[in-house]
Amino acid sequence: MTTDAAHTEQAAHVVERLDDLIGGAEHVLFDFDGPICRLFARSRLHEVAQSLVEWLEERGSRALLADEERACGDPHAVLRAVSRAEPGGDLVQRLEAELTDAELLATMTAWPTAYADPLMRTLSAIGVGLAVATNHSPRAVEAYLTGRGLRECFVPHIHGRTTDLRPLKPDPDCVHRALASLGADPEASLMIGDTPSDLHAARGAGVRFLGYSNDPFRAERLRRAGATVVVESLEPVLEAARRVGRP
Repeated sequence: MTTDAAHTEQAAHVVERLDDLIGGAEHVLFDFDGPICRLFARSRLHEVAQSLVEWLEERGSRALLADEERACGDPHAVLRAVSRAEPGGDLVQRLEAELTDAELLATMTAWPTAYADPLMRTLSAIGVGLAVATNHSPRAVEAYLTGRGLRECFVPHIHGRTTDLRPLKPDPDCVHRALASLGADPEASLMIGDTPSDLHAARGAGVRFLGYSNDPFRAERLRRAGATVVVESLEPVLEAARRVGRP
């Protein structure tokens, strides 16, 4: 088989799988940062993480973080570490509020993911129930969706961090909450995510998974984690939704 023929066959297989996933989904759950938008488009994620580390250092709490956690560049990893050290403590709640403020600020300059807006509108229009299941603040998610005129596609089914910071993804907690709020059957639901933690959370809740990333390295990481369908653009997903919606 020639290379062109192999690519054509592979593309046809992806279309078939997408039609199956979208056509069988009564409810679709979206991760936020990635599938819906690039939240920190105008700021660097590691800078947000460093600001949390510095916030802790200013309060004499540097010792709560191991060296690798201080250098990881992941705000959620910093939050998890402090939550493990002082579960339910006032310091954790204040740190979470700092991260929420950073996320709210970032929504003002976030870049919409290509084809995400029409995909969400199309799914909503054809009667698919939508929810967000994320490790980010639900306030930030709602602020972003409101700014894009998409709030009504989701509210009240926006599920992110709660006051209990322990069950962040890959724990399926937010996925379970999204399913419960929708009254959804996990087997008739689909999650669209861009990280292995999204995949593991979906699997933990018995929900099918569609991987998305426009970064080939991240897309390959999803495949290696076990995602069987991964797209590097939401355009074919939008096309599948439009096919499903045709009378």
